[in-house]
Amino acid sequence: MKPKHALFLWAASTAMMAQDWPIYHGGYGNTKHSPLNQITAENAARLQLAWRFDTGEAGKDTEMQSNPLVIGGVMYVTSTKLRVYAVDARTGKQVWRFDPHGKEPSGKFRNRGLNYWTSGGEARLYFAAGPWLYALDAKTGRPAAEFGTQGRIDLREDLDAEAKDLVVTVTTPGVIYKDMLILGSLVSEGMPAAPGHIRAFDVRTGKRRWIFHTIPHPGEYGYKTWPKDGYKYLGGANAWGGLTLDAQRGLVFAPTGSTTYDFYGANRPGDNLFANCLIALDAATGKRKWHFQFVKHDLWDRDLPTAPTLVTVRRGGKIVDAVAQITKSGYVWVFERETGKSLFPFRQVKVAQSDVEGEWTAKTQPLPLKPEPFARQQFTEDLVTNRTPEAHADVLKRLKELRSGPQFMPPSKQGTVIFPGFDGGGEWGGATWDPETGLLYVNANEMAWIMKLVERKSGGPQTGKTLYARNCASCHRDDLKGSPPEFPALTQLAGRKSEAQVREVIAKGAGRMPGFARLQAPAIEAMVRFLMTGEDKEVTGGPAVAGGPNDLKYRLDGYVRFTDPDGYPAVKPPWGTLNALDLNTGKWVWRQPFGEIPALAEKGMKDTGSENYGGSVVTAGGVLFIGATNSDRKFRVFEKRTGKLLWEYTMDAAGNSTPATYMVGGKQYVVMGAGGGKWGNRSGGSFYAFALPE
Repeated sequence: MKPKHALFLWAASTAMMAQDWPIYHGGYGNTKHSPLNQITAENAARLQLAWRFDTGEAGKDTEMQSNPLVIGGVMYVTSTKLRVYAVDARTGKQVWRFDPHGKEPSGKFRNRGLNYWTSGGEARLYFAAGPWLYALDAKTGRPAAEFGTQGRIDLREDLDAEAKDLVVTVTTPGVIYKDMLILGSLVSEGMPAAPGHIRAFDVRTGKRRWIFHTIPHPGEYGYKTWPKDGYKYLGGANAWGGLTLDAQRGLVFAPTGSTTYDFYGANRPGDNLFANCLIALDAATGKRKWHFQFVKHDLWDRDLPTAPTLVTVRRGGKIVDAVAQITKSGYVWVFERETGKSLFPFRQVKVAQSDVEGEWTAKTQPLPLKPEPFARQQFTEDLVTNRTPEAHADVLKRLKELRSGPQFMPPSKQGTVIFPGFDGGGEWGGATWDPETGLLYVNANEMAWIMKLVERKSGGPQTGKTLYARNCASCHRDDLKGSPPEFPALTQLAGRKSEAQVREVIAKGAGRMPGFARLQAPAIEAMVRFLMTGEDKEVTGGPAVAGGPNDLKYRLDGYVRFTDPDGYPAVKPPWGTLNALDLNTGKWVWRQPFGEIPALAEKGMKDTGSENYGGSVVTAGGVLFIGATNSDRKFRVFEKRTGKLLWEYTMDAAGNSTPATYMVGGKQYVVMGAGGGKWGNRSGGSFYAFALPE
């Protein structure tokens, strides 16, 4: 039976949930659209703070990226330390709190929200803390006893791979289809890493119902694009950015990231399906319907950063139900939902080949011919910053020493410019679609980064320092200074951590960092001594694992942003943009700088744009709500058709999350989480709710 028209279904489903925001990003179509219209372009300037809920959990470099759920007058959020809060959505008063830790946790956490399920009189919330997936009673916050063991399951199990000592968690909510919770995962970006297989779990019991191998096993489609035994030792290819569901068609869309190791793939020759793909799966069985691979044999960490958006477009006088995917490289791709046919033309372009020993490079890569990219594509000399003559001269000199070219210029020992950088272009906040105007809204970063490969020295004595260089320096740098706060400095570690804590992190990992349990105790002890005291003694006994397919010759020389001597982006502004695309024509309706840097604005350099993380919400009231901007910590309202700024509010920390809007007691609210903490900016732990005055 052919599905009913998408606009009709959208209207029917949103009418039922118009008062609430019951699903991450407003609905499983990931549109971030609300039919509420009490707040309009005409009255948005009158918005005022209605209440503020402070979790009290803000700390140095912490982040809070939660998109609130609101159901029946109760708001559910996650905090910087992965606690779950239920809050009265009218007053901001706490109803209950769930703490999965049992003790005060250490480390940096990310969680973007919750899944909500209800059947009969039962209602549950699902979220992950570390490897544990919890099911909570939505009324009380207590774990649901029949789910797994005492309300939780271990995500490292049922992966069809050995992952008991590896990082497996969920930071972005999945989707619920009938009685199944379908999830992607976050795994380590170093080695070893767990595979990013997509799984469906029974919502009541937590038992696995199906699995799709993103790194194919023998006999499966795509297996021949990997080394023969690649499925045994390679990881990643994970859908960390979330999933999108077309419930009427029974299709779930999974965007995947790169496989490990991100920047040097000598141990994985081939195109590496299903890494860097949009995969359409049968939601009932997990069987592949179609896929599109955006990057073959990824060497640039070009993960698909967000779940795609269900849209409708006009083609030849007909309405076509489609799915739109944004990328870190700054493109919008649009596919017919059932077939995967691209609705805009693209071509396979010949790309530069790697000259790094042992590397395998795809000969061609796909690039769209339309729409035009929403971010600049190549760092040329005319884009060098002119903020000051000194900054211009410094950046120009360094640019000439690096390799810089079009998309897919491979990593090099010389150093290669990647632009847009590792954080996009598009990021995890994703696109927003307005079914009334047909506009797709995308906020983007425009900063350059530098990829440089360095050799992992082999041979000679194994010492704490050499083990650190081989296993840790690609993130934390050879000088231990890291790239804070994403990759913290390990200098003066003795004043911040105990030896026991450092030993545990090395062995078991933390966050996205892999554990190194494959090293024998003497090797781990040597690394601990080197990090805590600088003492560099030779290891007796050596590492438990030497050689093997994951013992690669080259690694990244840290995650390096290309900045001028004062720390500002090396390219001319804008450094962040907000854009509106007409999906019917493929033309940009408006594009503008998004945010500014307060220190520069005070000197007269305004509207530079700011690095930004988090998404937007568009409404039937004619407005677009968005926080996202790192530097100025503002929450803004724009007129959705023109991009005109209507209102703004400065919060204690940046709104690096996606807002939610809802109605309770006859009043429309919009709530914004202010977590901040990205790249050294101020951290926070509050949710701000705004409404019109009485």
